[in-house]
Amino acid sequence: MSELTREEVKRYSRHLILPEVGLDGQEALKDASILLIGTGGLGAPLATYLSAAGIGKLGLVDNDVVDTSNLQRQIIHTTHDVGRSKLESAKESINALNPEVNVELYETFLRSDNAMEIAKDYDIIIDGTDNFPTRYLVNDLCVLLKKPNVYGSVFRFDGQATVFDAQKGPCYRCLFPEPPPPGMVPSCAEGGVLGVLPGLIGMIQATEAIKLIIGHGETLIGRLIVFDALGMRFREMKLKKDPNCPICGENPTVTELIDYEQFCGISDAEHEPYDGELEISAKELEERLKGDNPPFLLDVREWEEHELCHIENSTLIPIENLSAQYQALDPTRETVAICKVGIRSMRAQQFLMEHGFTKVWNLTGGIVEWREDVDPEMYEY
Repeated sequence: MSELTREEVKRYSRHLILPEVGLDGQEALKDASILLIGTGGLGAPLATYLSAAGIGKLGLVDNDVVDTSNLQRQIIHTTHDVGRSKLESAKESINALNPEVNVELYETFLRSDNAMEIAKDYDIIIDGTDNFPTRYLVNDLCVLLKKPNVYGSVFRFDGQATVFDAQKGPCYRCLFPEPPPPGMVPSCAEGGVLGVLPGLIGMIQATEAIKLIIGHGETLIGRLIVFDALGMRFREMKLKKDPNCPICGENPTVTELIDYEQFCGISDAEHEPYDGELEISAKELEERLKGDNPPFLLDVREWEEHELCHIENSTLIPIENLSAQYQALDPTRETVAICKVGIRSMRAQQFLMEHGFTKVWNLTGGIVEWREDVDPEMYEY
């Protein structure tokens, strides 16, 4: 076990006087290695507190750049970092806070063909992602490598955290055997998230990782913490191992990493519109709106999004309300469904065509593409 230097004794003195941590615990932290998937909302507080705690080796996986909209919650980055690689920005912040941490960068998407090689030498994997394919990938990776998966998720005002460890309890697939249909659960970019929420959930994840390393305290293995920020309430759910789980059950059928986008239906949803053709670009829509018989514009975003920015003469019916209000629309009129990036509008397109509408188009790229290609003065959110 690594010994602490004189400077490290001073740095971690508040840990060293805790009987549950002490010298042995701090040296264990120094020897530990953690792989953090994502340096965004959850990854920012995770990387900050784990490096401050003295984790010896911290691996960061990300392939994104810092955007202005990230700064509301991704506190490891600053305004100066907008446009920079998130990994380079995060490493700079970590090194400024604790230069003793060995930071390894993996500027790539975690995929089935690289995950094993990246993760094999780390003690703990922490899931700081926001999409279902990567969550299932991280879960299966941890089960196959027999490593704990410290899990967290946030959406709007709600957060969840637990520790999946198939050696001692359930895995992610025990809780969620099947992914939701594509587009059914909006991303944070579509649904929003309270800026402080990832900080709270990320710190719970960091706490769990530290407890796993020092070997003290009751971990969240077999327990799911659910947090409601608006009500300021924590709830706890007991989780049980599923004997029929396809990867950690008694007769596993998943024995290697698979195509997780295909498993979650993402590939088909993104590349195959409802009838294979009914997509319209922002430029094409702009031209159609200049004609004598412009299409009906159906905006299926939330009211708050519509207030920020919208295409002129569009009608707002949030996707959650569409099933109750669609009968007021003309099923024979050419309709263009609109949302922020084209996922919710695709769901609206499918719903309407299943209910007798004959000409429903989906605006490719949604309001984001409209702003980029047609109206650069539109607010970006």
